[in-house]
Amino acid sequence: MITKHSLIIKFIPSIVLLAAGFYQSNGLLVQLSISWVLLSLFDRKDPRALGLLPTTKTTTQVFVGFAIAIIICAFNYYLQTVFSGSTWLLNKAFTWPGFFSGSWWVMQSVLYEELIFRGALLYIAIKKIGAKKACMLSAICFGVYHWFSMGAFGNWVSMACLFIGTGIMGYIFALAFAKTRSMYLPIGLHFGWNFINTIIFSQGPIGDQLLISKRGDRFNVYESIIVTLVQFVVFPLAAFIYIKIWKGDGDKQIVEYAQDSLAK
Repeated sequence: MITKHSLIIKFIPSIVLLAAGFYQSNGLLVQLSISWVLLSLFDRKDPRALGLLPTTKTTTQVFVGFAIAIIICAFNYYLQTVFSGSTWLLNKAFTWPGFFSGSWWVMQSVLYEELIFRGALLYIAIKKIGAKKACMLSAICFGVYHWFSMGAFGNWVSMACLFIGTGIMGYIFALAFAKTRSMYLPIGLHFGWNFINTIIFSQGPIGDQLLISKRGDRFNVYESIIVTLVQFVVFPLAAFIYIKIWKGDGDKQIVEYAQDSLAK
């Protein structure tokens, strides 16, 4: 006898697949909707509080962030090439449609992570516990997230290295949001770094893109240290200097903005 309970159990896999398909095609819309709900519940605000409306300042921020990232990331690959003696071959199968679809994939993945780690949750955390603690919490979550997204969970050495590296990146991205009161600078920094890695040098999950590596020798200890420093010290430091030059006080504005909204 078919009961209501058995019917529900039978259709659960189909419902899950439909939900997954909907999220895959409308993921950013879902995230923005969730952000709207969270901001409305905790702060009586909408996603504009995240600095999503483009202005001259935010446009400058996204392009400067992108430029910082691509220059330092490209320099990092230059060092790797010199140290290892490897060569890069132009992928003859790479096409303009492939370039645009790959770039859009990178942008989607960046926006997905930014909306989670530098979106409404970070905004609310800054208001509740202050910018320093909120940025640190965001960085920790970002590092832990990459254990799973990059399949490192269970390998303690990889987990430690990944946590430190992505944690530093996550802190700088969070600080960029806190000081500019906008998601544009962290998006520019994040997209620029991932674009060079994934689209130009084919170091990503979407396969061969513009350049294909013909591997050379392994780095020695000193060369490995230099490459690591460029990635996890020079890049964050350059972004930090730009944030300081910008002299943003977005973290204070977020708290004041939230207090004003609650007073109304």
